Amino acid sequence: MDLVPVLEEPLKKVLGSATAKVMAEHLGLHTVGDLLHHYPRRYEERGQLTHLADLPMDEHVTVVAQVADARLHTFASSRAPRGKGQRLEVTITDGSGRLQLVFFGNGVHKPHKDLLPGTRAMFSGKVSVFNHRLQLAHPAYELLRGGDDAAETVDSWAGALIPIYPATAKLESWKIAKSVQTVLPSAQEAVDPLPDSLRDGRGLVALPEALLKIHRPHTKADVHDARARLKWDEAFVLQVALARRRHADAQLPAVARTPKPDGLLSAFDAKLPFTLTEGQQKVSMEIFDDLATEHPMHRLLQGEVGSGKTMVALRAMLAVVDAGGQAAMLAPTEVLAQQHHRSITEMMGELAEGGMLGGAEHSTKVVLLTGSMGAAGRRQALLDLVTGEAGIVIGTHALIEDKVQFHDLGLVVVDEQHRFGVEQRDALRGKGKQPPHLLVMTATPIPRTVAMTVFGDLETSVLDQLPAGRSPIASHVVPAADKPHFLTRAWERVREEVDNGHQAYVVCPRIGDEEDDPKKTKKKSPEDEAEKRPPLAVLDVADQLTKGPLQGLKVEVLHGRMQPDDKDAVMRRFAAGETDVLVATTVIEVGVNVPNATAMVIMDADRFGVSQLHQLRGRVGRGSAAGLCLLVSEMPEASTARQRLNAVASTLDGFELSRIDLEQRREGDVLGQAQSGVRSSLRMLAVIDDEEIIAEAREEAATVVAADPELERLPGLRTALQALLDEEREQYLDKG
Repeated sequence: MDLVPVLEEPLKKVLGSATAKVMAEHLGLHTVGDLLHHYPRRYEERGQLTHLADLPMDEHVTVVAQVADARLHTFASSRAPRGKGQRLEVTITDGSGRLQLVFFGNGVHKPHKDLLPGTRAMFSGKVSVFNHRLQLAHPAYELLRGGDDAAETVDSWAGALIPIYPATAKLESWKIAKSVQTVLPSAQEAVDPLPDSLRDGRGLVALPEALLKIHRPHTKADVHDARARLKWDEAFVLQVALARRRHADAQLPAVARTPKPDGLLSAFDAKLPFTLTEGQQKVSMEIFDDLATEHPMHRLLQGEVGSGKTMVALRAMLAVVDAGGQAAMLAPTEVLAQQHHRSITEMMGELAEGGMLGGAEHSTKVVLLTGSMGAAGRRQALLDLVTGEAGIVIGTHALIEDKVQFHDLGLVVVDEQHRFGVEQRDALRGKGKQPPHLLVMTATPIPRTVAMTVFGDLETSVLDQLPAGRSPIASHVVPAADKPHFLTRAWERVREEVDNGHQAYVVCPRIGDEEDDPKKTKKKSPEDEAEKRPPLAVLDVADQLTKGPLQGLKVEVLHGRMQPDDKDAVMRRFAAGETDVLVATTVIEVGVNVPNATAMVIMDADRFGVSQLHQLRGRVGRGSAAGLCLLVSEMPEASTARQRLNAVASTLDGFELSRIDLEQRREGDVLGQAQSGVRSSLRMLAVIDDEEIIAEAREEAATVVAADPELERLPGLRTALQALLDEEREQYLDKG
């Protein structure tokens, strides 16, 4: 009997179509194997209460707590029978903190009977803020007390530990637990991906045993053994995928690109008005050494915001042009592509005027190629590329299209790599006569373990020095709810910066015209409105500022839904100093360089990730004047969101912030995916804590792949690898 199909059996056959449909739609679980690998996030011990103090805002949580108080309120309501509505407010506690639950209307009767003071239960719902306090509105709950049938169902098979699963509003943790119980016997059929020698050498339990222990632990030791084993599976299978990619790339031929001694690069260096930092020189040498080999370079260049990555990339491109090749830079947005094109042509001056009157002796042509270009400009750019007239092209996804042909593509530079997938990167590399060299850049500092995990097929270079002339940035949290006068002062500070001849950014989490889209318009009840504050929007905030605290200043808006020409015009006016304040979405997050902009106010700052806030902040302080970044938030002082903002305000070290960011995320959330049940290939591995496992798995994987690249002697590993590449290619490996 073939064992694999047991785990491939659709959940519909085992659990029924209704439950299977919810699991597929909300958790991405389709087969018995998928459900077995949907591990508990944590465990509750009977008699031990959960910490409520640091619940994450806007996320779906499951907590175990005790009812401290329950009060039923009656209020006037035109929508309720006899004009009176009911609201049940329940306070739950864990000894360290309190959380309010609220039920409205017809939904109050059952919880009013069930949730008496002293009752212990599991509660599940989305964390929101009302009156500056955290609450769960209409949470689902499951009572946990002796003699209660439902609770016994949950407890009976869980031993002393109750598993708490990553859940959604449609499927609570305890319902997932019951479904897992149904499929658990199939764990015996799991095929082990680890080579016997590796498993035995490291004292790891077999995979079927690990699955049983992770879902039905009797002791904490069971959980420890299961996690140790399952972490190794994730780390090893992923590292084998990356090792095989490195192995395949190493077999490819490439043209060695060595710059001429007195060519374009030398002419460019000679006209630089400043000296390169030590870090820029060191990284450039690593790149030049790679370019001189007959195998394609695969290098990740990561560096702090403003550390001069573009300069290093430009020198690499000039070296390749010197050697007779062409270089292409791929940017994630039109705004960024246009910005790069402007700054590179400015830096190069007459060296970018190849074939033109006044062009220097060693000059080349630098062209821009984006999806929104006019037909004539696009035709000319394509002609310049295919004839070799243009040595450098900067563009968006438009570069990947079939009709784009190069004379001799020698180097591909990918900016902000996390925005592109492996397939997109490969499509561009496929345009060379032989595989071109590849330089990947990111301004998001990445801890070593993430570099090994997410960018594991690339060698890494780090720029951690800031060039001379960059100014310090002061960052402060503005608690808008606790101290509204702080926000008033923030707008005064913006005016002061403008009065001193500078400019400012105001960043908002959304655009603000979503309500014009009928698909997104939903009538909300007053209770719904009370449950969640809407995110602040560019169009609304810009309107309020021009009529209020920034009246009289020249304010413009910038967001992703504008026409490319309009976006470019807005950026040009801002760069030229014609606009005082730019109210924008995160479209300005990377690459935008306006040295005269000294202040940034980030509205609803708690809605952005740590790395994103650090990126945004890097848009100010780019000139000789000091920068100011104000993080506005309505979140309570004790919340994790505020702690996160305090961390950002306390340091400008991006690598330190990236560690904080990862430590605060849940397991597997390496790439910033919201953990609403979206599947990630890292369900168990924690990239900060498990650095040792990742490093060891990388070594083991390299050894295995070197000895058996096709994994012919390891069918279990080959099966696991195929599953990883099938399921996760879009979500995970493509990011690498």
